Amino acid sequence: MAQGRVVRSVVTVADRVLSGRQLAALLTPPPEGRFGYRELARAVRETLLDGRVALRMRLPAERELATALGVSRTTVTSAYDLLRESGYAHSRQGAGTWTALPEGQSPIGPAAIHGAGGEVIDFALAAPEAPAGLLAEALAVAAAELPRYATTQGYHPYGLPELRAAVAERYTARGLPTRPEQILVTTGAQQALALALALLGGPGDRVLAENPSYTNALDAMRGHRLRITPVPVTESGWDSGLIDAALRQTAPRLAYLIPDFHNPTGRLMPEEQRREVAGAARSTRTWLLVDETLSDIALDVPAPRPFAASAGPGAAEQIISVGSLSKSCWGGLRVGWARASSRMVTELARVRITHDLAGSVLDQLVAVALMDRIYPLLPRRAEELRRRRDALVTALARHVPEWRWTLPPGGLCLWIDLGRPIASQLAARALGHGVRVEGGARFGVDPGTHEHRLRIPYTLPPEVYETAAERLAAALAGAPARVSVPGLPEWVA
Repeated sequence: MAQGRVVRSVVTVADRVLSGRQLAALLTPPPEGRFGYRELARAVRETLLDGRVALRMRLPAERELATALGVSRTTVTSAYDLLRESGYAHSRQGAGTWTALPEGQSPIGPAAIHGAGGEVIDFALAAPEAPAGLLAEALAVAAAELPRYATTQGYHPYGLPELRAAVAERYTARGLPTRPEQILVTTGAQQALALALALLGGPGDRVLAENPSYTNALDAMRGHRLRITPVPVTESGWDSGLIDAALRQTAPRLAYLIPDFHNPTGRLMPEEQRREVAGAARSTRTWLLVDETLSDIALDVPAPRPFAASAGPGAAEQIISVGSLSKSCWGGLRVGWARASSRMVTELARVRITHDLAGSVLDQLVAVALMDRIYPLLPRRAEELRRRRDALVTALARHVPEWRWTLPPGGLCLWIDLGRPIASQLAARALGHGVRVEGGARFGVDPGTHEHRLRIPYTLPPEVYETAAERLAAALAGAPARVSVPGLPEWVA
């Protein structure tokens, strides 16, 4: 099958080397505390499927791993043999042993959607609805301002001066002094991301990305034919040592990070770790592309400072910060921005002109009005999201008590641990029960990873979650489908 040929074509050589100490730190020990060869093979396989170890990662030499784990070399040799037999490792003389997935492993992608009719609860889009009263007020202000611009050509490749100034002022208020000429207004944060990838990366270049990560960002990297080097984000967050090692070993052109309420895990990168990552990127001359679209969605902690504020003057010059109003206000507005040095903003604007010349003046005027009113909006939005999060947690605990999660301090999603690798099958069955939900593989750098995870947003009205959890429980139990589903769009947000 073509699918199998794709797997064989990429599993040819290890991307980078994992030390014995690094792998030992990632492995979950068996209940009895000491690894036999079967337990060791299982633990390595789980780290691969969970995304903590990447595909095409060269495993430590047998003697090195045996020393790190305090087991015999025979144990490691037998474990590696078992991994090779089951398709989770490949070896070649002189090239060592590296991680792989069995042939025929399903690639990343949403579940197939067929049929017509029926009402589906859609958990694929993690974005709240517009603040109705506030949006109407902002539209009225924008309509009154529009005649002033209607007498001009209407093209503003850098963005409306008023909006650039408002975004810069907000960065300054949050602890990162910013001038308007350091802001490029874009058609959503996704365009800002795509412009940075187009400017800084070329086909075959390396880009470092978290694993799991925002699926549309990963798709953009693949679309630019960049080679992705994954670094894991786990329940405990990031590992600065692994990030530093990945930067030094693979020398990527840029690194894409979501440090604020990471999508999909909800983790928040600590201040000290931000300084460490920024310093490592500076020493390797790696550009940091920092996605801060969720920075305003702080539910249980104070809103974090901009990442570049932690980096120091020299390191901040290599940082492009990306933000938008999609999560804090409304995704339908399609207004985002990039914050960088004025020289980098000029370069990004040159690339932008080849895409769409400029953004909508009307949308930007609405954004200016919303920026003037965002401070009273955010506490109300956080209060409502906490209520929705509580409703989701309560419903899941009642209907699927075996599922586990860590309550995120902010952001818009729960990253559910199903306890077994059934996410893709469950998502397909859930659709027949009237729930569209995305399995963890959709957010993985490598196909087949995070199969024991679901991402479930808490952006829908609270009363929806009881019904949704009941349907998910029925799908989990293997009950016959009861809903004929429509042809839903296949994107994720």
